[in-house]
Amino acid sequence: MIKKTIRRAIRVRYYSQPTVQTISVLDPNFKLANNSTIVSGIQPTGTFHLGNYFGAIKSWHDLNTKVNKDPETKTSLSFFVADLHSLTVPQDYQLLHKQRIEAFASIIACGNDPDTSTIFYQSTIPEIAQLNWILTCFTGMGYLNRMTQWKSKANLKDTANVSDSDALGKVKLGLFGYPVLMASDVLTLKATHVPVGEDQSQHLELTRDIAESFNKSVGGPYFELPKTILTPTKKILNLKNPEKKMSKSDKDPLSKILITESAEDIRKKFRKATTDSIEGKLTFNPVERPGIANLINILAAANDETVEKTTAFVQDLTKKELKDLVADSVIRELDEPSRKYHELMANTDYLRKLSNNGTERARAVADKTLREVMKLVGLTS
Repeated sequence: MIKKTIRRAIRVRYYSQPTVQTISVLDPNFKLANNSTIVSGIQPTGTFHLGNYFGAIKSWHDLNTKVNKDPETKTSLSFFVADLHSLTVPQDYQLLHKQRIEAFASIIACGNDPDTSTIFYQSTIPEIAQLNWILTCFTGMGYLNRMTQWKSKANLKDTANVSDSDALGKVKLGLFGYPVLMASDVLTLKATHVPVGEDQSQHLELTRDIAESFNKSVGGPYFELPKTILTPTKKILNLKNPEKKMSKSDKDPLSKILITESAEDIRKKFRKATTDSIEGKLTFNPVERPGIANLINILAAANDETVEKTTAFVQDLTKKELKDLVADSVIRELDEPSRKYHELMANTDYLRKLSNNGTERARAVADKTLREVMKLVGLTS
């Protein structure tokens, strides 16, 4: 009876820890416990644009910087190209091959040191796919049905249900179940923290639910419930249509800025960016002034400042002055990533070597996890 009470107390303390943290990793108050493991991935859509950079990759770079400055924390960083996830929607497979390499080069070009971080292609870690199957056996269909990403990717309404005839015809099993694969990414590498954007936070809640279900089934807390680190930068929006997020697939070249853009092209695109006809002080109002709010968001991210402080700084500027200021800040921010990206893409043998090194390091962790999980669920000889 006493032992049961102690185990119950441990589980309550373990499962009641706060799991979501919204903070800049550069904030002096941001701290990670010793031996933390941070894992995050990004889809292989090719060369990164500003939305990729400020929404995810800049925080990865900041984590690299923090770990390099304080190696005593022994924090492990793993970042990957989520190429298995890309197969959940139709692909041009030859283009995908090219975009995988461009995404891998972009991760490193944006300041992620392959000596400090383990950087790899998701598909080169077969243990992730193997664990994915096991985790599907601990995942409720109802929980997956409530996920929003499969609905948006299949162009369905938020109220869509997997049992609807329209949904059944449009949604492939891989798209419906890919949050479980995301959980496998995280749990295979034993992540304690996962930096994501707001649109992925729902999937981290599912990951914790799956981990808790597995732990209860095997009788102990094998998987730690990974915490979500929400990056403070909001979504970077389309420069021509700020009602939509910036996307590589948008056919209008003026709608997006790649990390490889020339200074001249960056200035041109910001000068043509959509704002509004409202006169007077510039204000941050994503609903009524999405174009202005987007420019302020970008400026804040480029200067590592809060939106509030940035808004106060630019409120008396003209719209042209704001656009020019944003362009100058982005040009400075992307100068080094652009240079490194071109160097890396000119040396594919070196990229392949970095990829192989990352795979070897990731598989060492993944193999151990899978072996332990297989033993826990009775699948060892």
